[in-house]
Amino acid sequence: MEGTVIKSTGSWYDVRNAEGKIYKCRIKGRFRLEDIKHTNPIAVGDKVVFELENNVETGVIEKIEPRTNYIIRKASNLSKQTHIIASNLDQALLMVTIATPATSNGFIDRFLMTAEAYHISVVLVFNKIDLCVENVKIQLDETVKLYQNIGYKCLLTSAKNKIGIDEVKKELINKTTLICGHSGVGKSSLLNTIENTLNLTTKEVSKSTNKGQHTTTFAEMHQLNFGGYIVDTPGIREFGVVDFEKVEISHYFKEMQTLIGSCKFNNCIHLNEPDCAIIKAVENEKISAHRYKSYLGILNNEDAFE
Repeated sequence: MEGTVIKSTGSWYDVRNAEGKIYKCRIKGRFRLEDIKHTNPIAVGDKVVFELENNVETGVIEKIEPRTNYIIRKASNLSKQTHIIASNLDQALLMVTIATPATSNGFIDRFLMTAEAYHISVVLVFNKIDLCVENVKIQLDETVKLYQNIGYKCLLTSAKNKIGIDEVKKELINKTTLICGHSGVGKSSLLNTIENTLNLTTKEVSKSTNKGQHTTTFAEMHQLNFGGYIVDTPGIREFGVVDFEKVEISHYFKEMQTLIGSCKFNNCIHLNEPDCAIIKAVENEKISAHRYKSYLGILNNEDAFE
């Protein structure tokens, strides 16, 4: 029998077949041996072949079909293993907030770079705009302008005031979309507003730390009544990039792609080489200094290249 993994709890997987029936499935031990690099050999979104067990309510996953794409991150700062967040996606929706809690440009850029590398388009959703006043509003405008100029679609939303809901809904129709972001950016609240049958659990941002509190424990795929699927994920505090050679990193920064061939050296990593087109573009303000700083941060994270 064939189906799609719609929920992963670590040891058991919910698999939905073509008729919409959901089975609890486990995996054969060989998957863990064959794919030991990943903490999760099977991810939400995977197309799998499974066999029913004697009680016909549970099954065993026998095979994973080839993935069209997936998005991946380091399992933790100290781990050499990786974690597949989700697979077989049409796009990702990265939710960010300028304040309460603040999402750093570095986090955004690491996510965008990884998505670009795995051929997944990204829509940036700036949520909680109702909280953006005075200097925060200026920062919001500058950040939105930065990513729009690069070529990313940016949407402004407020789940509380129901601003931008129709625009986000339009992006989700008939697509399989990964929903990502820090804990506390309002993923669950926004999704509940868009699709009121989801009933996702929400929590307030901690007043003591100004950080979000986890409400989603496991990645899970939900069907939308208006067409399409969303993959809701636990909030991510850090996004460590993996599996990239240093010379490749600039290829996944959109604004750097057209300039790479203009550098003096073919293996230029745009650090301090002479006649580097990327460095000149930064000096001439054609590439954002914030983005270049993110690029250097990724470049100098040695753990990402082991």
